[in-house]
Amino acid sequence: MIELKNISKSYNEKEVLRDISFSIPHGQAVAIVGKSGAGKSVLLKCLIGLIKPDGGTIYVDNKLINSMNLRQLQNIRSSIGMVFQFGALFDSMTVGDNISLALQKLTNLTGNEITERVIDSLESVGMTGTEDLMPAELSGGMKKRVGIARAIAIKPAYLFYDEPTTGLDPVMTDSINRLILKFQQSESVTSVIITHEMRTVYEVADRVILLHEGGIQFDGSPKEIKSIDDAIVQQFITGDSTLV
Repeated sequence: MIELKNISKSYNEKEVLRDISFSIPHGQAVAIVGKSGAGKSVLLKCLIGLIKPDGGTIYVDNKLINSMNLRQLQNIRSSIGMVFQFGALFDSMTVGDNISLALQKLTNLTGNEITERVIDSLESVGMTGTEDLMPAELSGGMKKRVGIARAIAIKPAYLFYDEPTTGLDPVMTDSINRLILKFQQSESVTSVIITHEMRTVYEVADRVILLHEGGIQFDGSPKEIKSIDDAIVQQFITGDSTLV
């Protein structure tokens, strides 16, 4: 379970997050949406301990992460698979080596076990036989798939996605959404998806939290967000700039 209580964060006197509180039970898929600058990425970085909030507390599996040192954070991160917005692959390393690096840092697997895990994770995302390719040889969608393969390779309890479909065409967006849903259902993980795409919300999320100017404007189901009588929410989900 993830639990946030009264999280706040400011930069240069600009309040980015304001009194954010919510919890995510095990097995739930939560989409966090909002306009650019609403605080989504800052919130995600707080969740994984990359930045510390100015106030409030964050618990992951009943462990307070705010005050953890680097070693303690690494232990928590070993249970979190992170899918970055643009893949975040090392250009000088093969696909297989990119995935192996995460396994070497976050698991105690042997060399043979790592090789097997790399092959299995690539197969799971439809990228069988690509372990010797370089990132420069991959399309944007393929890089996203490799990023997901790297995240699931560590067998995480949590999967965090940062804009997983940004820059992808509709067909590849559908493909990535299907992968997110596949791992949510088959691995029984807890997923947090940062996204602008309402299509992704409707297809993969159990719950959606909409941030607006650093606060929570909506917290409910994808079905409920379609009908709520709130101009700010409706402006975001319809893209109609005349509503507010």
